[in-house]
Parts: sequence; structure tokens; C-alpha cells
Amino acid sequence: MNAHDSKIHGMDLSSGRNDGIAQGDELLKVENVTLRFGGVTAIEDISFNILKGEVRAIIGPNGAGKTSMLNVINGFYHPQEGSITFRGEKRSRMRPYEAAASGIARTFQNVALFTGMSTLDNIMSGRSLKMKQNFLTQMFYFGPARNEEIEHRRRVEEIIDFLEIAHIRRQPVGKLPYGLQKRVELGRALALEPDLLLLDEPMAGMNLEEKEDMSRFIIDVNRQFGTTIALIEHDMGVVMDLADRVVVLDYGKKIADGEPAEVQSSQEVIDAYLGVPH
Repeated sequence: MNAHDSKIHGMDLSSGRNDGIAQGDELLKVENVTLRFGGVTAIEDISFNILKGEVRAIIGPNGAGKTSMLNVINGFYHPQEGSITFRGEKRSRMRPYEAAASGIARTFQNVALFTGMSTLDNIMSGRSLKMKQNFLTQMFYFGPARNEEIEHRRRVEEIIDFLEIAHIRRQPVGKLPYGLQKRVELGRALALEPDLLLLDEPMAGMNLEEKEDMSRFIIDVNRQFGTTIALIEHDMGVVMDLADRVVVLDYGKKIADGEPAEVQSSQEVIDAYLGVPH
């Protein structure tokens, strides 16, 4: 199978957008972004890019500005300076729902699921932006609305099979172990069929077996679906195994950017992780 074939087990999670961006071309560009909260600068003059089809890791010690950077990319935070260019469109401000509609999906450091709803319904909620029928046809559930829901449910069941969570499809997610909740959250993000998938510490709190499973799913999503991934992760072994390129932040500033082996050998990166004072 081609490494970037978008189909696996009969499932197609490609977004269907024809934006003229080929594998290896620039999908997203962060230019001179600065984010302040009052007198505190969370991100200072950060620039880097993400190429279509790659796994791009954003790493750094606690408080380095990694999650703030993801929040800027998906429109949750609005930087005071700089801009984001996504699929050739430059923007300085965007709301999260606009980012989602444009093809950016997100998981969170702390699981953000509807705990009283089932696995199936949580992942189904990720299809909301794909639904085209109006409120009236949905309310009476006939014709096009019924056919649309059947198709969305089919796609969701395919995601459930892919993530190997069919046995919990009807269970309320609030009663699931943490590792399975993280997998459900990944499924909800995949339901959007994103061009760019932002993963904020997808393996935090997991044991070794759960990390291995999540790593396998991330690799399959990237290589077989062709989904571009930006990943925050503290486990350096995972980062070195998964990432094509790594950008390193420390105290809100970029201190390194390159291939994993290059970044890992940087003395400035080593000092940042060892807590050497500036």
C-alpha cells in the first residue's frame, strides 16, 4: 500500500479538498507570532512551518508555550503580533469553529469529551460540521436527512473499528479508563476528516502499552490517511520515533528547529531540559 494512501480497511478519511497543495509542500506557516497575557509574554516572535503529510513535533519544558502555540493555530488565542497562513490563506484572527471548518482538528491535554454520552455519540459529534441538511429536515428525520445520518454513522463506525474500540461503542465515556478516553477523543477529531490534526500530549498519563497503541494509531493516520499532524509530547522517545521534524520552545522562544537527531544533540535543547539557568 502506498504510504500516503488515504484508505485503510475500506475507510477514506481524506478531507476531499483540492487546494493544490502536494505532499511535502507548505501546509501551514507561523510567522513572527507573539502572544501576551497582560504583562506576561507566552510566545515571543515564533516562526516555523508544517509541511503537508509530515508529523511535526512541538516540544519543550513545562511552561515553554507549546499549548499556547496550538491554541493560536486553531484560533482559541489571538496573537498580538504575527500571522498564521493555512492552505495559502493568511490570517491574524480566527475563531475555533472557523479553524475546524477550514480543516484543522484538535485534541486536548486534558480530555474534553461529553462524559455522559457514549463513545459512538462522542465521535458522531465530530461530524457536526459535515452535516448539510437544515434543521427542519433533521427534525422530521426523513429523506435526505435520514440518508445523511446513515452515511455519517457509517463513517463513525469505520473510525471505531480502526481505533479498535467497538467493544465500548455504547458505553458512556465518563466510565472508561483514561487511555480509552484519549482514543475516543482522537476518534472525534478524525471524524472531522482534517487536513491538519493537532495533538496536545495524546499520551499523557498512559502506561507503556497504551502509548504503543496510540503511537501505532498516529503512524497509521499519518502514513495511510495522509493526515498532517502537529504533535506536543513530553516523552522524547516517542517524539524521536514519530516526528519528521521538531521545533523546540523554551520560555516562549524558539531555540531549535530541525530533524529529531539534530535537535536532540543541540546543547541549547539539552540545557533547557536539564534546567540550566539562562
